[in-house]
Amino acid sequence: MIERQDAVVNQEGQGLAEITIKNLLEAGAHFGHQTSRWNPKMKRFIFEERNGLYIIDLAKTLQQVRNAAEIVKECVKKHKSILFVGTKKQAKGVVKELAEECGEFYVCERWLGGMLTNLSTIRQSIKKLDRIEKQIAAGGEGLTKKELSLLTKEQLKLDKNLSGVRSMRKLPGLVVVVDPSKEHIAVAEAKKLGIPVMGLVDTNCDPDPIDYVIACNDDALKSIKLIINTLTDVIAKEKNEMRLVSRKEGSEEEDKKIGEEIAVGKVDLAKSGKEDAELKKTAGAAKEEN
Repeated sequence: MIERQDAVVNQEGQGLAEITIKNLLEAGAHFGHQTSRWNPKMKRFIFEERNGLYIIDLAKTLQQVRNAAEIVKECVKKHKSILFVGTKKQAKGVVKELAEECGEFYVCERWLGGMLTNLSTIRQSIKKLDRIEKQIAAGGEGLTKKELSLLTKEQLKLDKNLSGVRSMRKLPGLVVVVDPSKEHIAVAEAKKLGIPVMGLVDTNCDPDPIDYVIACNDDALKSIKLIINTLTDVIAKEKNEMRLVSRKEGSEEEDKKIGEEIAVGKVDLAKSGKEDAELKKTAGAAKEEN
C-alpha cells in the first residue's frame, strides 16, 4: 500500500513527497504531553519518554498521513464533501485558510450542537442569516438605528459560527478534527451518524472513536499546519485532475456527437465546406479593400 502511494507521490513531485520524518520533526509533531497527562490507549503510538514528555513515533505518523491522504483522495473521487473542525486557538486560522483554499467545509469557531445530527435546524439558521444580510444590504429599511445595530450584531455572530458551512446542504462524507478531546461533540455527532472521523490525535486523547488516527502534536501550529496542508493539497490536486478529465470527456463526447450526425446525414459536409470557403473569400476581399 505504501509503495503504491510513494509511486504516485514521486510522479507528481509535490504533496506527500514533501512530507518526511524530518519535516514532522522540524514541525515539532513528535512532542506529546507530559507523562502525567496521557491516555494509555495512545501507548502504541509512543516512541519513548524523554524529560517527562512522551515522544510520538513519527515513523507511524508518516504512514498515517500517507494513509489519510489516500482516504481524502477517495472521498473526493466519490464526490463526497469533507468537514474540517478545529476550534482551538492554534488550529482555527489554519483550518479556515486551508479548507477555503481547497473548497471544503470547516468549523473554526464554536461547534454548535446539532451541526451534524440536526442539520435541518442549522440550515434554518443559515436561511435566517441570508435574510438578515439582504435586509442590511437594503439599508435596513423600516428599522430604527438601534434595531439596525442589533441586526448587524446578530449577522456578525451568525456569520462567525456558520460561514464555513453555509453551503453544506447534506452531511459530509468525512470529518477531520484537530484534537478529538477538544472536539468531542463533533466526533460524537459524526459517530452517531456513521460518518468516518479522521483526527490529529495527541498523547492525551482517546484514539478509539477515531477511524483514521494521525498521532501528532495537536497543540503546535507548525505541526497542525503541515499535516492539514498535506491533506488539503491532495484534495485540491484531485479536484483539479477531475476537472481536467471532465473537460476532456466533454470534448470527446462533443466530437462523437458531431461524428454521429455526419454519419446519419444531419451535417452536410459539402455545404459546410462551401460556407467556409465563402466566408474566407469575403474576409479576403474585405482585407484587400482595407
